[in-house]
Amino acid sequence: MKHKSVFLALAVLMMASLACNALSGGGGGDAPIAPSGGNAPATVAPQNNDSSGGNADTSASGFPITSDAYNVVDLGDGNLLYYSKLPQKEILQFYRDEYVSRGYTERGLLTTTSNGVFSIVFDGDPSGKAVVIQSVDLGDGSCTVAISLQDT
Repeated sequence: MKHKSVFLALAVLMMASLACNALSGGGGGDAPIAPSGGNAPATVAPQNNDSSGGNADTSASGFPITSDAYNVVDLGDGNLLYYSKLPQKEILQFYRDEYVSRGYTERGLLTTTSNGVFSIVFDGDPSGKAVVIQSVDLGDGSCTVAISLQDT
């Protein structure tokens, strides 16, 4: 139980760090900040709907994102941050459906959901890294969703 609390705390800190990094950095405009590599921020390109009737879009970095995603920012180095108005249960189910249909395996022991926060980990990415998806309910009807590739 102590391990879940530590993992949850780390997940919340990572989400806060990613959100602050994405939203800070300058005085004007609503445009996202370019990643440190100097590339332009990611744009969202539609992808074919899956056979289950879901509506998955794909970010420029290749991560699936919900169809209502907004303020999508590719932070570089296998990190993506966006916002959604969907309930967290629907976001979590979207990622389970999407990644399982792609042949990935959920690490059930690392899945945590509690009090407006979830974290889920999938194995099977061609990079050999784990796909970590975390979300925090902002309390205003929106959620942040952070996706990252992390060493296993």
